[in-house]
Amino acid sequence: MQPMNLHFDIRDLFKAPRLGLGGKKIWILLQVNLIGYLIYFILTYLSLLFNGWNLKEIWDQFGLYPYLLTAEFSVFSLILWIIGSISWTISISLGMTAVARVTYKQLKGDGFYSSSDAFNYVKKHWHAPVFTPISILIILFIFVFMAILFALVGKIPFVGELFVGIPYLIWFVGSIFVAYTSIVLFVSIFFTNSIVATMEEDTMGSVFHNYSITWSQPWRIILYLPIIFSLVYFSTCLLAYLSDIAFQLINIVFGHDMLMGSKLGRMMQWSNNIVFDPLIALFSPLAPFEGLLNSYYLPDTSNLMGTMEHIGSTFISLSLFIITIIIFSYSLSVAIVGQTITIIIFRMKTEKDNLLERKDEEELELENEDDWSFDSDNNIKNEETEIIE
Repeated sequence: MQPMNLHFDIRDLFKAPRLGLGGKKIWILLQVNLIGYLIYFILTYLSLLFNGWNLKEIWDQFGLYPYLLTAEFSVFSLILWIIGSISWTISISLGMTAVARVTYKQLKGDGFYSSSDAFNYVKKHWHAPVFTPISILIILFIFVFMAILFALVGKIPFVGELFVGIPYLIWFVGSIFVAYTSIVLFVSIFFTNSIVATMEEDTMGSVFHNYSITWSQPWRIILYLPIIFSLVYFSTCLLAYLSDIAFQLINIVFGHDMLMGSKLGRMMQWSNNIVFDPLIALFSPLAPFEGLLNSYYLPDTSNLMGTMEHIGSTFISLSLFIITIIIFSYSLSVAIVGQTITIIIFRMKTEKDNLLERKDEEELELENEDDWSFDSDNNIKNEETEIIE
């Protein structure tokens, strides 16, 4: 098992689009996205129902992509929506940790590391991806709360002025730390999953490493993140464009007048209205999905659809929705692969520690199992010898 040859510099980031296109990685992210989306979808619909809407109104207004930003809502509805949003976010975070682990093992030369192995790893380490940003946010909140508390003390006549003035340097240092922690919180959003996957850290270790890389690698962070997300954008646009070509080919063949003709046009237009139109309206500035829309404007789409056409269109809509989630999952895959490579580069630059050559916990467990089995066999043989003697 030979590690992949890396330059340990910016050139390695450009491997992300290719490595991110692994079926194993996209499959992991597709699963967690569908689970997270289902929870979000149900809770958001429930929140709108509790707010006085009926199902037809919700579907007509939001369809597959419900949200509360343009609707009046009660506190209970807001809580349900927040729970759904957090659930989807956590699901994606755990999935990205699993993909980061698969990427790390792949870079080490282990191409047989499965998605099940990755999920088992996440089960052991799920606390760190979830609680590391929360821990940093709590640290930030504590310092802000203390600043407010001391400011209130400063309102006390005579004593307050001295309390603020004499230790002013302390308040200044504390203010710098709050600003620094705010930056660390931002950095943790991008690198915590990769830290947990490659360094096998718990929550406190992940918090420490986020502070460390923010302090030691600020210019590389500023340089690497825009490159990673530029790669995400262009690779997603390319995949969307290739999908557009595939859709057009289907439309040319199946939509020919001698074959399905206008029937396909009606079905595809209906499916497009369900899946892509609302999505493009929501994310039109991002544009990678916009090209897909052009594939569905076929002639004779104004005719009424029959029952079987509606059933067939429902399955087409489901397929288009899954394809959309796959494209989104690929975007996340490229991002987390780039971030994982970045963490490996940072570790090499700061500590001269090549994480690809270090034995990870699964390799150590396997070695311990082999040693235990060998010792057990020897013990059994020794016991048999003693009995014979």
